[in-house]
Amino acid sequence: MLRGKARRVHGDDQGDPLDAAQERRVRAVLALGGVPQSDLPDGVQQVRLRLLERTASGQEAPRDVSAWAAVVASRLAMDWHRARRRQDRLGERLAALRGPAHPSGEETSLLSLAVARGLDELPAAQRQVLVLRFFADLPVRDIAGELGIPEGTVKSRLHTAVRALRDRLHEDYGNRGDGVV
Repeated sequence: MLRGKARRVHGDDQGDPLDAAQERRVRAVLALGGVPQSDLPDGVQQVRLRLLERTASGQEAPRDVSAWAAVVASRLAMDWHRARRRQDRLGERLAALRGPAHPSGEETSLLSLAVARGLDELPAAQRQVLVLRFFADLPVRDIAGELGIPEGTVKSRLHTAVRALRDRLHEDYGNRGDGVV
């Protein structure tokens, strides 16, 4: 029985590492994990990819491919929810920026345009930490971990980026006298 499963990992005639029953199980785990129907095929493909990567890297085949695939699928479902929550928080923050605190639609549009220009003018490393911190709402520790840099470097880049962006906005709006910035 294990020999058959090991053979499945190395591929059959069609090269698919998951048989039909394993694919149904992966789909079920993803669906029960709250992944929408439209995203299930992508989830199944991710499980296939991870199994193929495992095999290609020379790791030993899982004893029970079906169980291994179910665990990977449940982790993918959790990742999907994390990404969804992060996206929802980003949407809420952006909506709050567009809220009634801004005096008019025209001034809001001008300010958004100035912020976009200011972001474009920042060096890539500063823009990256600024977006991750304030738009993706990641804490400094997580940004450092994701980028593989020290927390102090993240803080320094954030400070420099915020100062440069503030200076840019004051150049564009500071002298207007209408209190936008």
